[in-house]
Amino acid sequence: MAKQTKILLDESEMPTSWYNIVPDLPEPPPPALHPGTHEPAGPEDFAPLFPMDLILQEVSMDQYIEIPEEVQDVYKLWRPSPLFRAHRLEKMLDTPAHIYYKYEGVSPAGSHKPNTSVPQAFYNKKAGVNRLTTETGAGQWGTALAFACSLFDMECEVWQVRASYDQKPYRKAMIETFGATVHPSPSDLTESGRAVLAANPDSPGSLGIAISEAVEMAAPHEDVRYALGSVLNHVLMHQTIIGEEALLQLAKVGETPDVIVGCTGGGSNFAGLSFPFLREKMAGRMNPTIRAVEPAACPTLTRGTYAYDFGDTAGLTPLMKMHTLGHDFVPDPIHAGGLRYHGMSPLISHIYELGLIEAISIPQTECFAAGVTFARNEGIVPAPEPTHALAAAVREANKAKETGEETVILTALCGHGHLDMAAYAQYLTGDIVDHDYPEEKVQDALSRLPQVG
Repeated sequence: MAKQTKILLDESEMPTSWYNIVPDLPEPPPPALHPGTHEPAGPEDFAPLFPMDLILQEVSMDQYIEIPEEVQDVYKLWRPSPLFRAHRLEKMLDTPAHIYYKYEGVSPAGSHKPNTSVPQAFYNKKAGVNRLTTETGAGQWGTALAFACSLFDMECEVWQVRASYDQKPYRKAMIETFGATVHPSPSDLTESGRAVLAANPDSPGSLGIAISEAVEMAAPHEDVRYALGSVLNHVLMHQTIIGEEALLQLAKVGETPDVIVGCTGGGSNFAGLSFPFLREKMAGRMNPTIRAVEPAACPTLTRGTYAYDFGDTAGLTPLMKMHTLGHDFVPDPIHAGGLRYHGMSPLISHIYELGLIEAISIPQTECFAAGVTFARNEGIVPAPEPTHALAAAVREANKAKETGEETVILTALCGHGHLDMAAYAQYLTGDIVDHDYPEEKVQDALSRLPQVG
């Protein structure tokens, strides 16, 4: 087998379609419900938030959807992204495992998020939308949408979770450099934000709260729409270009993954890497173990309840059946801000219920340890979010060392940590702590789940 460290694709090899896993599943996922009637939500229920092209993608039963040429042209600024084999990390761990990582930090925003922000901005511009509103946790999604809006001459307004807004000031500066406006959430600009601040003036915020604020500002206006960076079907589908490229790259070196691990908050990075491989697994062409990795402080798949819930704190969105910790649960302010979401993608939740994937949770000190080890051997400082997948990959590599098996491990390094150095500084001085799963807080939030018959 070739011993390449970097496996590249030519621009001509970049996939030209996104993969939609829904028609390949043994059972269809449960539908979204109207929050008032609890009847299946139709296109008109999503129309105040999304353009029709994205709504049709959300409910599509087409296995593949062609990537518009205008989107492909932007993708070519950084795609195809490289796949690396972590030879130095393998040597340091003294493992027979082969560790591969798909590096999405090469994008202009420094993460995988432009894979969906660019098409979302494109389809909104095509529909005559002039301004997009959104939420962001660590700031990766807000940066990506600001970048995409700058390309299509659109305004962008971002509500960033307060804990991350305070932790990552340069993420705000990057969002503003791309021309967007950013507010800490909860804010006093919306009814949703003011209600949270009235109850808790020192609220660290959550993605659910920030979603409420962004939705509230978008829904009443004809020329304003909302863009979501994870969770929904069309968002996950846009990310599958990651896995499609990885399939081609591994084929170039004659490798097939035995284990695939991905960090999981709302689910887009994990889905983008794993869904094309899950297609191959369901077709009997390979048989990898596919494992979602989430933070121990916000363990939606491993500890959440599978039920219909709102996607936001104020209850403005349709009801979605997903693994949830309760829509008004506020996770502890861990540094992996992009993973601090109360719910998991309904599609990933459904696939998990079908038994097609596994899930584990890992505390943040183990994750930062893996991130530092990775940086010192591979030369890339990872964002706090993918350190969860790296920690899981290290576990698998150590297991391979014990068994002597030449395990092939694949993960997605979904973003660099250049704007997260305050978190690393805290870790290096011993000031990072693990937050326990707050059982009482979660049970309190779950007591207010919508009652759906």
